[in-house]
Amino acid sequence: MTLSIYQIDAFCEKIFKGNPAAVVPLENWIDEKLMQNIAMENNLAETVFFVFHKDHYQIRWFTPESEIRLCGHATLAAAHYLFEHTEYNDNKVVFKSHLSGELIVEKNENGLTLNFPSQKASAITKPLFIEKALGQAVQQCYEQGMFIVAELDSEKEVRSLTPDFNLINKESPDLGIIATAKGDNVDFVSRFFHPGIGINEDPVTGSAHTVLIPFWSEKLNKKHMVAHQISKRGGVLHCVDKGERVLISGKAVTYLKGEIFV
Repeated sequence: MTLSIYQIDAFCEKIFKGNPAAVVPLENWIDEKLMQNIAMENNLAETVFFVFHKDHYQIRWFTPESEIRLCGHATLAAAHYLFEHTEYNDNKVVFKSHLSGELIVEKNENGLTLNFPSQKASAITKPLFIEKALGQAVQQCYEQGMFIVAELDSEKEVRSLTPDFNLINKESPDLGIIATAKGDNVDFVSRFFHPGIGINEDPVTGSAHTVLIPFWSEKLNKKHMVAHQISKRGGVLHCVDKGERVLISGKAVTYLKGEIFV
């Protein structure tokens, strides 16, 4: 079997920035173990697979370790592939995931806009391990089904984190850790760590912003915000809080295209 593969950098305007995703379009679903092996072989944070079905695309995402519920940057990359490398002629793509429902991507003047379900986090008692794991004092913690949100005092503190990935993996194997603070030159900044699924630090995390957008919208009393994920590669996200949904906009560029022989 020969499969097409594209590597696309999402939430950036030039290659070597943003978050790279492997994009594997399929005519029909292949075996789940094979998808996992392809993701392991790609050794990127996420590999996205999708199949056209009636009036939408069914979509699934895999890290090198496991399938995940939701991935924003790889969904953006999949839409970029359709808009730029096929004869797809609409300005909107509808993806449907059995784990996260309907996901919409629109092509517009801002590049590509993800329309995702909003996910609100609730305040929790600060986990005992969190400050040691991040190497920094934490103001308050919150939890949503996929994430622990650690609010820090400043952008400088988020930048200077020294995460202990072994400790994070031991204490929070199932929940990713979002470290966030009010930004100096943007509305808010973040970093994201989830070694339990094979991602020590993710460069740009769309799914984390489904939590961060309602969180910061309430704190800042703003609906339209600009966010910066301050990883080594970095990424800028233009965000809108729409209540039950959030809009996350960014650009993407193609790094490579090739073939997989399995």
